[in-house]
Amino acid sequence: MLPEEAGPGPDLPTPGLKGRMRTAGREFLRSLYLLPRLPAGHMGLGVLPSFIVVGAQKSGTTSLFRYLARDPGVKPPRLKEVHFFDLHWQKGLPWYRAHFPFSFPGRRLITGEASPYYLFHPRVPERMARVLPGVKIIVLLRNPVDRALSHYHWEVAYGNESRSFREAIRREEEVMSVETERLEGDGAYRSFVHQHTSYLSRGRYAEQLSRWLTRFPREQILVLKAEEFFLQTGEVMARVRSFLHLAESPNQEFPIHRKGRYEEDADVPRTELTEYFRPLNRDLADLLGMDFGEWG
Repeated sequence: MLPEEAGPGPDLPTPGLKGRMRTAGREFLRSLYLLPRLPAGHMGLGVLPSFIVVGAQKSGTTSLFRYLARDPGVKPPRLKEVHFFDLHWQKGLPWYRAHFPFSFPGRRLITGEASPYYLFHPRVPERMARVLPGVKIIVLLRNPVDRALSHYHWEVAYGNESRSFREAIRREEEVMSVETERLEGDGAYRSFVHQHTSYLSRGRYAEQLSRWLTRFPREQILVLKAEEFFLQTGEVMARVRSFLHLAESPNQEFPIHRKGRYEEDADVPRTELTEYFRPLNRDLADLLGMDFGEWG
């Protein structure tokens, strides 16, 4: 039954104070980091990434990236989320390279980043395939009901969302259709609502991964279940290291990073959400040849 019929609704959300401060702080740190690395002509900058964690948002990407960043075979950038292929494409490849470490002759260097908006943004697969045709892509997928609710409460906490969950999803399909079309048609366009209030849309995983599979061979994309990552972290990380051809890393500890905590509203339509995503999850299972039956 979800989403409900579209109709007149409240004004679309705008960035809250905490969200604006967080973005400004990230960009300030980025400018401090990049300033000494941008000489005239932008020459002699870092290597391009060997792997990218593309999403999904609120599915454990921060923890996964930090575990990889501690691996002795990986040299990470200072910023986990570079957001070149979605938000900063117009700044050009030298700007992107400046985020990554330098390499030296005869030295094999593995580096990467994790920007969870990449999976959802419609123009990213084509852009990334153009720049990094051989990159290894890692995808973490979480039960879309849990992901949507975690996403919603995250945006509420940052002041980006003041509507109830039901109000927020009522016009989402209509709004996302318009915003997606604008993003596809205008390479410089940035959409706050597409990035921050796409609660149900980001859980339509088969639609998103279909775009990636038209640009990259299946063997370059590692798809993981977030629930397995949370409960069997060591085993999942062993799969990730094997995918990236990293040496084994025994006795590694796996602390949880940025775990969201919130009290779920009794009015949240969890049963309806499960029914809404059920056929979409079947499409995902057919696309990937994986079993997602535990999602309902």
